[in-house]
Amino acid sequence: MSSPTARKDSNSPPTSRRLRLRKPPLLLRRLGAWVVEVTLISSSAIAPYAMGEYARTHSETQVPLNPVLSATQDNIAQTLAIPITQSDRTVAPITNLLWSVALAAPIAVTAWQLFLLGSTGKTSPKRWFGVRVIGANGAPPGVVRAFVREAVGRWGLPLGIAYSIWRYSGAFPDLGVLAGLAGFFLLAECASSRFNRHHRAFHDRLAGTFVLSESQRKGRGTPFSAEIDETPTLAAIVLTPEAIQRRSSLWYWMREHPGLTLLIALLASLSAILGTFVGTQIYIQTQANRREFQQQDNQLFLELVGKLNADTPAGSASALSSRREAILALGTVGDRRAMQFLVDLLSQEQTPENLDPIQQALVSSGPEALPFLQRLNQALKAQLDSIQPTRNPTPQAQILTRRLQATQSAIAKILTVYSGQTAQTDLSRTYLGRISAPTPFTLVLDNLDLSGIQFRNAILEGGSFRNSRFYGPGPDGRIGTYDDWIADLSGADLKETDFTGANLSRATLSRASLLRATLNGANLTHARLDAANLSSAQLTGASLESANLAAASLVGADLANANLTFTNLQGARLAQIQGNNAQFQHAELTQTDWQGADLANANFTQAKLNEADLSGTQLSGANLRNTQLRNASLRGANLSFADFRGANVEGVDFQGAVFQQTPTASPTSFIEKAPHQRDRTWQGVNLTQTQNLEPVQLEYLCQQGAIHPQCP
Repeated sequence: MSSPTARKDSNSPPTSRRLRLRKPPLLLRRLGAWVVEVTLISSSAIAPYAMGEYARTHSETQVPLNPVLSATQDNIAQTLAIPITQSDRTVAPITNLLWSVALAAPIAVTAWQLFLLGSTGKTSPKRWFGVRVIGANGAPPGVVRAFVREAVGRWGLPLGIAYSIWRYSGAFPDLGVLAGLAGFFLLAECASSRFNRHHRAFHDRLAGTFVLSESQRKGRGTPFSAEIDETPTLAAIVLTPEAIQRRSSLWYWMREHPGLTLLIALLASLSAILGTFVGTQIYIQTQANRREFQQQDNQLFLELVGKLNADTPAGSASALSSRREAILALGTVGDRRAMQFLVDLLSQEQTPENLDPIQQALVSSGPEALPFLQRLNQALKAQLDSIQPTRNPTPQAQILTRRLQATQSAIAKILTVYSGQTAQTDLSRTYLGRISAPTPFTLVLDNLDLSGIQFRNAILEGGSFRNSRFYGPGPDGRIGTYDDWIADLSGADLKETDFTGANLSRATLSRASLLRATLNGANLTHARLDAANLSSAQLTGASLESANLAAASLVGADLANANLTFTNLQGARLAQIQGNNAQFQHAELTQTDWQGADLANANFTQAKLNEADLSGTQLSGANLRNTQLRNASLRGANLSFADFRGANVEGVDFQGAVFQQTPTASPTSFIEKAPHQRDRTWQGVNLTQTQNLEPVQLEYLCQQGAIHPQCP
């Protein structure tokens, strides 16, 4: 007999349909909430920062950057090894406000979301995705646990490990590697939930929290039940009060092991007492040694000074020899008082023969003597300038000049002997220019490391710095990081100086006078030369890529084969320059003056020459493809074989411009290029709004493919 079977109700919904109505898995919703949280915080900073940057680049009114923002910028650059930017820290007034918002907004948003997470168990994105966080007792985790969960577990440790590996490995300072490491460790931290039977990530285990679906309410089943994941088969864990009481803690372990706790406390106390005793003895002995060495130095210093002041027959050989020995010995003392004494002695010395040993002693003192020499140099130059110049210098002027030369020679020798050890030395307003009488002096600092030295407003006229380096790695030993040593020569007098092959990358030469200077083959990439005077300077083959030469004067300079790609030359004067084969791609050349310049075969691809004056220039064979030439003047310019394809020539004045060369007969050639041969250098160029095109010029341009209403 067959057993009866119950008929299924045809109206009951199938299980598969019920499963389709369920929310996405908890893991997917957690990931979505995390992405929205990151987006919310980052956008609160990016949006005002982008608006502030736009205002900065489009505002004529500039004010100093807010000190808080400046300090933040420095700290970020130092942490991430970002190179120091050489641009002035001036921004639009509204930029200061917007960037302050960009700094404060993410902090406020993060604090508010942490407060919501601690007090309710849900940030705003978690509430939208139906996710909540609880502690082991089923209540919201609290602000402290929320902070540990997010700031330490989720972000702090993964990013800290990534930064440590990047910073102390060969990957530093590549920011791409840091970004990859940070992404890897963040993903690894999130993926750690797949290796836990309750699907708890590392940050949850660190903070003692659990993640639930919003549909899993507290009180269903047991106060300590918490859904960890959603699958077609419901998974949950149950935490009992006994399990919570058995959790490990320091206080619980101390109560379970009172004897061992007492022993550890006793050993710690004895170690602290012994350490304090040993440390005190070391400190006492160190101070005693220090006082002894200081007493010895004081005694030696006093003996040498007494030897200089001893009553010996003036002018005798023994007196001069004894004096020289005492002076030279003072240079080895290593005491700042000795340096100051030597400088004071130099400022009062009347006998020229005694200047050399004083100078030598100061050189032996090392770079520490440079500040003393700088101050004396400035004082002597001011004193010398106050004396009325005459054809026959007075004895006073002659001795002052000799003292000044002694300071110059001492400074030059210290920079030479201690090359690479003088970074951040301040030699501002120091006079190191040429002196012809009573003995000639010319500053020669070739093949040296002068990176980081401050030469602001210094006089270096006629000096030689061939192949010297003014930009070098900082304490971390790596080029291109925040602590790089960069020389500052802003406002310096560098007339007729020789910088052949020198490395002046990123150096500051704003308002410097480089009149008739030689910079052939020099590296000036990213250098600041705004408002500098480079008239008649030699820059053959120099690299000025991405340099700032706004409002600079290069009248008559030689820029043949120079690289000025991405260079800012807005408002610069470049009349009569030699720019054969120079590279000006993507350069900012708005409102520049090029009258009479030789720019044959120069490359101006995608450069901005709006409102530039190119009257009478030699542009034969130049590449002007995709160049912006709105309202520029090309009057009388030689444009034969110049390529203008894609250029914007709206409002350009072509009066008297030459578009083709007159063919010349060659004694060895039977075929000549026809005057109207099509070379397509004007193909597609719109000449509709140009000015002063003559019929003959227009006829030729139409044959080359230019566009104009009068073209057939």
